[in-house]
Amino acid sequence: MHRIVSLLPSATEIVCALGFEDQLVGRSHECDFPHSVTRLPALTSPKFNPEGTSAEVDRRVKTILSEALAVYRVDADRLRELHPDVIVTQSQCDVCAVSMREVEEAVAQWTGGRPKVISLAPYALRDVFNDMEHVAAELDAADRGSEFVGRLKERLAAIETRAAAAAARPRIALIEWIDPMMAAGNWMPELVAMAGGANLFGKAGEHSPWMKFEELIAADPEVILIAPCGFDMDRAAAEMPVLTGRPEWARLKAVRDRRVFLGEGNQYFNRPGPRIVESLEILAEILHPDLFSFGHSPSGWRPV
Repeated sequence: MHRIVSLLPSATEIVCALGFEDQLVGRSHECDFPHSVTRLPALTSPKFNPEGTSAEVDRRVKTILSEALAVYRVDADRLRELHPDVIVTQSQCDVCAVSMREVEEAVAQWTGGRPKVISLAPYALRDVFNDMEHVAAELDAADRGSEFVGRLKERLAAIETRAAAAAARPRIALIEWIDPMMAAGNWMPELVAMAGGANLFGKAGEHSPWMKFEELIAADPEVILIAPCGFDMDRAAAEMPVLTGRPEWARLKAVRDRRVFLGEGNQYFNRPGPRIVESLEILAEILHPDLFSFGHSPSGWRPV
């Protein structure tokens, strides 16, 4: 038996999907799926006010980073009281979740047995699966991890094969932050391709890039999916006037054809865990509604 602390929502989902939920003893403040994990003590908190508009949140985070400070705090005392032997965190993004450095600082003064720290770094789709197998191996369940990843890959492949038969590949702009604008990168361009779309912004395996509204207008996408990192659809909807208030917005092909959608970014697209399959299903439903209907609307996506 292990005593596991997960400080990353996607890692918590991975640990639970592998059958180790009963060995979790702590989580991050953002870990909320499966819902049963919310019973666990939250060991992190943001150093900024996460409420407000995307522009306000962006300014607060950049101010903290400009001062060379961590964006999140770890409750080191509570963490130590839980006596974990495994801590799962990440090294990909200082803005998204507690980093490896913050965890190392929290356990630096511990005497006696030090916990094993597993750091995940999901950039491309292959990294997401490698991370799952890595977690499984570190929890002495390598075979279970390989089997689980194999099942996920089969589901993805079935969608990709069916999408490949589509008559067209709609050009899609996937927006990960509204103000300032950011396109989705990392694993998302790969999912767009698998779902039968042509991704216009962001490159597979690379950090999500900032973009300008003028670039969106110039590309004139056939489909726009807005799924801000850390936002649910209602919060994203409240931000839409930033885009819809621009006079050029109404001239976009996606707008004229009523193919602008909100996606549940916080639960799906921004979490590189087991529900990456559901993220692909949502993309497939949006891009090719004549071929796919998984029933994710309106909980996972909805038209603007």
